[in-house]
Amino acid sequence: MEGAPTQPGLDEAREILQRRFGYHDFRLHQGDIIGALLAGRDVLALMPTGSGKSLCHQIPALLREGTGVVISPLIALMQDQVDALRQIGIRAAFLNSTQDAATRCETEAALRRGELDLLYLAPERLLTEATLGLLDLLPLALFAIDEAHCVSQWGHDFRPEYRQLSMLHQRYPTVPRIALTATADTRTRREIIAQLELQDAAIFISSFDRPNIRYLLNEGRNAREQLWRFLESEHRGDAGIIYCLSRKKVEAIAAWLGARNRTALPYHAGLSTALRHRHQQRFLREEGVIIVATIAFGMGIDKPDVRFVAHLNLPKSIEAYYQETGRAGRDGAPANAWLAYGLQDVIALRQMLQASDADQKYKQITQHKLEAMLGLCELTTCRRQALLAYFGEIRTEPCGNCDNCLQPPQTWDATEAAQKALSCVYRTGQRFGVNYLIDILSGKENDERIRRLGHDQLSTYAIGKELSPTEWRGVFRQIIARGYLSVDMEGHGALHLTGASRPLLRGEIPLELRKLRRPERRKSRTGRRIGTVQFVDAPLFEALRGLRARLAREQGVPPYVIFHDITLQAMARTRPTRAAELLELTGVGEQKLRRYGGAFLDEIAAHPRPAPPNNSLSDTADKTLRLHLQGKKDAAAIAIERNLKAATIYTHFAEIITAGLLESRDVLPLSDKEYAEIVNALKLLAIDNTSPLQPAYELLKGKYDYDILRCVQAGRRIPGQGRNTKSEKI
Repeated sequence: MEGAPTQPGLDEAREILQRRFGYHDFRLHQGDIIGALLAGRDVLALMPTGSGKSLCHQIPALLREGTGVVISPLIALMQDQVDALRQIGIRAAFLNSTQDAATRCETEAALRRGELDLLYLAPERLLTEATLGLLDLLPLALFAIDEAHCVSQWGHDFRPEYRQLSMLHQRYPTVPRIALTATADTRTRREIIAQLELQDAAIFISSFDRPNIRYLLNEGRNAREQLWRFLESEHRGDAGIIYCLSRKKVEAIAAWLGARNRTALPYHAGLSTALRHRHQQRFLREEGVIIVATIAFGMGIDKPDVRFVAHLNLPKSIEAYYQETGRAGRDGAPANAWLAYGLQDVIALRQMLQASDADQKYKQITQHKLEAMLGLCELTTCRRQALLAYFGEIRTEPCGNCDNCLQPPQTWDATEAAQKALSCVYRTGQRFGVNYLIDILSGKENDERIRRLGHDQLSTYAIGKELSPTEWRGVFRQIIARGYLSVDMEGHGALHLTGASRPLLRGEIPLELRKLRRPERRKSRTGRRIGTVQFVDAPLFEALRGLRARLAREQGVPPYVIFHDITLQAMARTRPTRAAELLELTGVGEQKLRRYGGAFLDEIAAHPRPAPPNNSLSDTADKTLRLHLQGKKDAAAIAIERNLKAATIYTHFAEIITAGLLESRDVLPLSDKEYAEIVNALKLLAIDNTSPLQPAYELLKGKYDYDILRCVQAGRRIPGQGRNTKSEKI
């Protein structure tokens, strides 16, 4: 900004950002972090996935004298990271165990000659005397310690070598260091600072919020079928990651999805290195691939268009959950974090913790982390508020983009039911598991074991017939999660009363539990979700994706290294005709313009925006459609153009949407939260295309005009309706 004070070198940094990387300005704390490094200060930066952490060390490395050294645990991904930098003219290389001796020698020689801007190393290689001796001879711009949370011995990604990286400060005291992570609670931040000797570092903590991710946590009944409905309704053809706890389950889920004609590849430590690498490369370079994995997969994955992350088992901590779900939606487009959890998850994790031979302090910390994760699952309020609060960030308003906000759970007074369950545990001697206890509470008849043990004579026999076995499992899951029951250490699943159960048994405290939520049956979509691309631009978008895929194959790089989807969407929407117009788009820098600009401009020219189709719309609605397709997107602009009221234009939009020529989201000035609020109201009232809208208007307390409601209603087509599929389709 003209006249505004700038930190030394920040103008040059902004020029590199625009010219090399194709971004117009810094986001979040990027500018301040880069300024601190340019001034020679150490930095600790906590930034969410997809917020541009890498730019914070890449740009200073280009501006400071010498080579920037990036320390990363992700050997398998270094090639792709280096390829992406070389695409924009940055001299990058890596040294790791995947290279032959000749390649390593060539890289070391380039390093000595000062021909590298950035060098990627794993901590194990950095700490060798040979590597340190080489670095001793060179001017060094900075050290970037990526995935810095790996230093925490309490964390899910602990790497012992990270705890030795404090030697960088001692051996190279004048070289600035930056430690970066997307996942660190207060304890982990303190540990990073202490272990890496960053007491004098500038600390930058950005918001942990990923507003484009929708959090969906489900009770794990028929988890596979729930997952399939989710994939079919939300993510047909999309790339995603599915996490499972065991290798056996990974293999089973990958085979099950493959049998249903989805490209699903297993990934776990039991597979050969070559096969893991091949599956990872297919995931990064092909469209629509699903990886089914243990937690061995994912850290550092730069694929921007992962549209969902699903968990079929409960993560061990909120840090692990946040880190894994954060791999979705790196491009900022909508993405889903889906999780199914059940009683067995709760029991298994508690057993694993109790059976661990770790010291007592580790067990206490791990227990706290598990309790926080279980609390997030059983929450009845906004998931995002709780998630952010765990990392010390306060959000005052519910997010409107999690399952609890979109479909608020109902609760019930479960005090008496919990007392029955606890009493049954006590009267059977605290020696039995959940299924047997439910049989007693339900009064299962002609059960030989119950009769033999005399449990059909207990006062708790058949006192729980008011609840189904499924509902009882929900009760047990929640009271175990809340700490009223514990699970035995031997692994037989027997339940024991805890000290916390006494006031509940005595009726001194009430207990509210979640009602079981019935899975919502969504209708399958008939094609690939295009994200933010309007229907009229979809053919061009797919053509641009095809061109990108061909160029990527020719160069042996992942497609997103050429351009991200979000850049292709902007091309399809704006249809630039000149190089200068293409350069205005986010993600298009001078280097990529030179390499690819001509090919993409030719592809755009080959797909002119089609004229409005012949259709059965009224003449006046047809005029509104034509203006919309010419770029006048909202009702207000068209109303001014046509000298009509905005309400009249919305009536036209409703007609157009009903005809299947536009989507309601194309024309309504609503946020995701507002749109979801209306859709949920229409669902709740079972309103279809022919129903009156007054009940919805009243339920929403007049917050939205009837014109808006009518357009949303038109988008919820009755059976047999859909987009125009005839030859005149846009």
